[in-house]
Amino acid sequence: MDEFMVLARSLITIGLALLLMMLRLDAERFGTAEYYEATRYGERPRIRRRLAWYGIGFAIAIAILFIHPAPQRDLYLGSGDRLGAVLGGIGYGLLGILVAVSFATVRYHRIRFPDAWSYPGALLNSIATAFIDEVAFRGVLLGLLLVAGVNPTLANLTQALIYALTTRLGAPGRDRYLLVLTLGMGLIGGWLTVATGGIAAAFLGHAITRFAVFLCTGHTGQTKPRGREVEEIEKRRRPPDGWRVIGSRESTSRDR
Repeated sequence: MDEFMVLARSLITIGLALLLMMLRLDAERFGTAEYYEATRYGERPRIRRRLAWYGIGFAIAIAILFIHPAPQRDLYLGSGDRLGAVLGGIGYGLLGILVAVSFATVRYHRIRFPDAWSYPGALLNSIATAFIDEVAFRGVLLGLLLVAGVNPTLANLTQALIYALTTRLGAPGRDRYLLVLTLGMGLIGGWLTVATGGIAAAFLGHAITRFAVFLCTGHTGQTKPRGREVEEIEKRRRPPDGWRVIGSRESTSRDR
């Protein structure tokens, strides 16, 4: 009977993990994660829809924590080595900050600070998305692969690839920088999870990196393709440096 209950709880956990991954796959519909700023039609999602995504994700994560027979040992749903988690998370976060600053410098030639009103929402999105992602991929998925006997390196690579595909950042018209960044975050987060015995380090570094990208690029979600930022469009409308606009063509013809 005990073995049956363990098997049943493990199967329920797998089902909940699939639901969590499906929720992550549908982030664009809810306007969260990389799709926080606006939909493909330019509409800003409602706050209730975003909060629903966060709430469902947290609820599924808590359910997994209570249902699985050994969530901390098998699925890394815990802090693990606390000192290692703090140091590893800070190191991961510092690397993420460096990448964000470097990208902003290359892409915009400056740090593109966002408007102050967008900070609370971006912070919530960064923390909630990081938590859901780490539970689903570095926690449950990676843990199940390792329990199944998959080689640790292969398991880490597999969960990172599935994670990158789930974000749908490889679709046409989306910045490849975020796809590469997401894949790197998945690999580093997976390595830290196994090394520290918990997802705390990966969660901390992930949240810091997401918020750093927001601070440096001015985008809570995806960066816009080159040439489509507001200041880039405005620059194209202006006359070249050194030119002076005397009057419009219409006013000139009227004077004649």
